[in-house]
Amino acid sequence: MQWTKVLGLGLGAAALLGLGIILGHFAIPKKANSPAPQDLDLAILETVMGQLDAHRIRENLRELSREPHLASSPRDEDLVQLLLQRWKDPGSGLDSAEASTYEVLLSFPSQEQPNVVDVVGPTGDIIHSCHRTEENVTGEQGGPDVVQPYAAYAPSGTPQGLLVYANQGAEEDFKELQTQGIKLEGTIALTRYGGVGRGAKAVNAAKHGVAGVLVYTDPADINDGLSSPNETFPNSWYLPPSGVERGSYYEYFGDPLTPYLPAVPSSFRVDLANVSGFPPIPTQPIGFQDARDLLCQVSVSVYNRLELRNSSNVLGIIRGAVEPDRYVLYGNHRDSWVHGAVDPSSGTAVLLELSRVLGTLLKKGTWRPRRSIVFASWGAEEFGLIGSTEFTEEFFNKLQERTVAYINVDISVFANATLRVQGTPPVQSVVFSATKEIRSPGPGDLSIYDNWIRYFNRSSPVYGLVPSLGSLGAGSDYAPFIHFLGISSMDIAYTYDRSKTSARIYPTYHTAFDTFDYMDKFLDPGFSSHQAVARTAGSVILRLSDSFFLPLKVSDYSETLRSFLQAAEQDLGALLEQHSISLGPLVTAVEKFEAEASALGQRISTLQKGSPDPLQVRMLNDQLMLLERTFLNPRAFPEERYYSHVLWAPRTGSVATFPGLSNACSRARDTASGSEAWAEVQRQLSIVVTALEGAAATLRPVADL
Repeated sequence: MQWTKVLGLGLGAAALLGLGIILGHFAIPKKANSPAPQDLDLAILETVMGQLDAHRIRENLRELSREPHLASSPRDEDLVQLLLQRWKDPGSGLDSAEASTYEVLLSFPSQEQPNVVDVVGPTGDIIHSCHRTEENVTGEQGGPDVVQPYAAYAPSGTPQGLLVYANQGAEEDFKELQTQGIKLEGTIALTRYGGVGRGAKAVNAAKHGVAGVLVYTDPADINDGLSSPNETFPNSWYLPPSGVERGSYYEYFGDPLTPYLPAVPSSFRVDLANVSGFPPIPTQPIGFQDARDLLCQVSVSVYNRLELRNSSNVLGIIRGAVEPDRYVLYGNHRDSWVHGAVDPSSGTAVLLELSRVLGTLLKKGTWRPRRSIVFASWGAEEFGLIGSTEFTEEFFNKLQERTVAYINVDISVFANATLRVQGTPPVQSVVFSATKEIRSPGPGDLSIYDNWIRYFNRSSPVYGLVPSLGSLGAGSDYAPFIHFLGISSMDIAYTYDRSKTSARIYPTYHTAFDTFDYMDKFLDPGFSSHQAVARTAGSVILRLSDSFFLPLKVSDYSETLRSFLQAAEQDLGALLEQHSISLGPLVTAVEKFEAEASALGQRISTLQKGSPDPLQVRMLNDQLMLLERTFLNPRAFPEERYYSHVLWAPRTGSVATFPGLSNACSRARDTASGSEAWAEVQRQLSIVVTALEGAAATLRPVADL
């Protein structure tokens, strides 16, 4: 019986020991043994930087620009399948890929009746006809899929009248002509690109009774004045005399028939007779060779037609390992006016290479991001940002709730001198961090950051001399993300040395001369600038998708707000005081924001030094992510479709301050106190103050209700 007692004692001791181990395990704070949260892996970052291949980007571009791919064309649909195939590849694909199709209203020239511009005599006989197509200088400009130059969405019509040169077609240009005693009623206005948007030229002309508009690219604006054939493509990067810039003349963005709704079968469509935003009079672009030759009486025949067409977006998705419900979006459009090697295929070539490298790491099991990454190829951008806008309309709530940032790479390479980035202030820090670690292409051993600061810089009261970020307008697919959804956004490209050229954009923009050879010979031989953009965008994506703390620095908004406030005080303060309007609440609101942004930065810095709870970090990250949304007010600009961001809406007033306030003061300046115009000034001031106070409240500790 002794052995049973010994066995019992042994079992009891073992039980006590086990109980002690269990109690000891639960008595030890979990943080001491919990694994470090997933964070940016610098080794993975270095691997990605090393694997982004300039030669592969070059071959991507060769394939993408091999044939014209106008939105909804058969070649455009071929590229949809190419993207799906790449993103579903077993060895280098993503977790999933899908295409979504929208039925949207597009505009095309008639193939049966080409648009024509003629000089006619008193009896109607044709004295001179403008070129209907561009000169076929390389064998790529004369194919059946090269769309005739036209102004998309311009109405059909055959106006005839005296030709009047109207500079850039701005409102003041037409007023100046009237001041000089020139009768505009029934004339044809010859205008040049620049100054105001394409569609605005026709709108301004119609207000003064003009019957039709011609638009040309002036060599002084794009070719440094050079215009003879031996000085232009294919002998240089300059535009040949027959080159014509195509483009959309629609005033808004998105599908014209379904504003604020996705263009899906269940959506309400506006009756075509009630659609707004189209040019009110026939409009046609021409080459500067024809602009130089035009004389007196001109006849314009436009036979554009509107068509409902299917256009697709393609999405490739990498699911996040820890926060799959937080999205980092990276996109570019796919459609082009003709071959589109620069616009947009240079951006798509980079997108494909970056997705290949990340997809390869994913398939090997080497890496999976903390947050989800979504690659997007948008359809029908050239007609008015249609694909991206329909996407934001269809998934408005999901995207607003879950998107960390949107990265746009449209034209990735305008030229090979330096980086150019446009973006909202919080993205500045992540772009700076990325570019400091990547070598700039070309001779020397400068980083992209150090090379960038040589070309575009500003003096910051906080950081000293830094590269300058441009602001985001509506020139590409970032527009619906920032203006409509309030998502922190950026646009990344390599560009030219502005001290060496006066070109407003690369010379063959939207013409049939934007080909692979044009890029290969003149803009980026060797494709090292494409590789630099890929590395910059790739580093930004990894930092946003993998960093434990989101690398968005909201305190950088303080500089913007302070500069807007100073402009308002200096240039509008006295005027507002005359009408008993005080900027005091605005001063207080800016100060509140600055204080809360600084305090949040301190809390983050303190947490980064310790071992913070992941939920606590998640709450802080949401504050950083959602700040941009606080600047939205959908009623702020009732005359502007989709624009609701009170800091970045279109500014028509001359004072570089809050756009609503600047615009309202400009309209009210010559009216009496107590007028509706001055009431609107007060309303706009209240809108800005409320937005800033809401932003400050968003940055306070989340427990402070």
